[in-house]
Amino acid sequence: MSDLLRLDKILSLAGITRTAARKIIAAGRVTVGDTVQRDPGFKTRITDVRVDGELPGAETEIHLMLNKPAGVITATEDKKLPTVVDLLPEKYQNRKIGPVGRLDRDVTGLVILTTDGEMAHRLISPRHKAEKRYRAICEGSLTQADADAFAAGIELSDFTALPAKLEILSSGESESTADVILTEGKFHQVKRMFIAIGHPLKSLSRLQIGGVTLDPALKEGEFRPLTESEIQNLRSY
Repeated sequence: MSDLLRLDKILSLAGITRTAARKIIAAGRVTVGDTVQRDPGFKTRITDVRVDGELPGAETEIHLMLNKPAGVITATEDKKLPTVVDLLPEKYQNRKIGPVGRLDRDVTGLVILTTDGEMAHRLISPRHKAEKRYRAICEGSLTQADADAFAAGIELSDFTALPAKLEILSSGESESTADVILTEGKFHQVKRMFIAIGHPLKSLSRLQIGGVTLDPALKEGEFRPLTESEIQNLRSY
C-alpha cells in the first residue's frame, strides 16, 4: 500500500479541519521538502510536510491555561462576542481545541483549553470530583452560618447544589471575600448560591481546576501551555 497521502489529508490527521487545511495550503504556509505546495490534492509522505516550518501534529494533544478577562465568552466561536479561542494564536485556533466547562461572560480567571475531549468531559463531570476553586467578593458580611449552608447543599429553584466549601477570607459590613470550592458547575451556579444566602456577588474569578492553579504570572488575556505535571494531574481524574 502506498504511503503517499493528499496534503489536506495529512493536515487533517494533525487535527486541522479540511477547510482550515485548504486555507493554510493556499496561503503558502505548507512546504513539501523545500518547496511551497499550494495544491491540497498533492500526494506526499507525512514526514516531508512542514507547516510554518514545523511538523504538523508535533503536539498530539494541546493543553493550555488561559487567564480569561471579563467580557469574553467561554466558547469556540460566536458571531457577536469575543471567545477564549479568539485570544489564541492561529496555530491553536486551527486545531480542534476547546474550553473545559464554562465561565460566565463577566467571570474572570482560569480556563483550561484542550484538544483532549475525553479529559475535558471528566473534568466537568461531578462524578469524577475534580474540584474548582473560585475567589468571590460579595455584598454584606459572611458568617459561619453561610459556610454551614454551603456545606449542607443549597436548595435552588431547579436543583439542590451539592455540598461545597465556603472559606471566608475577610468579612466586613459592606463586603466580604471568600473562596468557594465545589465539584459541579451548573449555569450561574455560584452566583445563584450567593444570592440564595442573601449576599449577591460583586465579582467572581476561578483560581483552580483539580490540582492546576492559575499561574499568577499570567495577565488577563494571556495563556501558556500546561506543564507535563499539570497535564498528568488533570488526567488523574
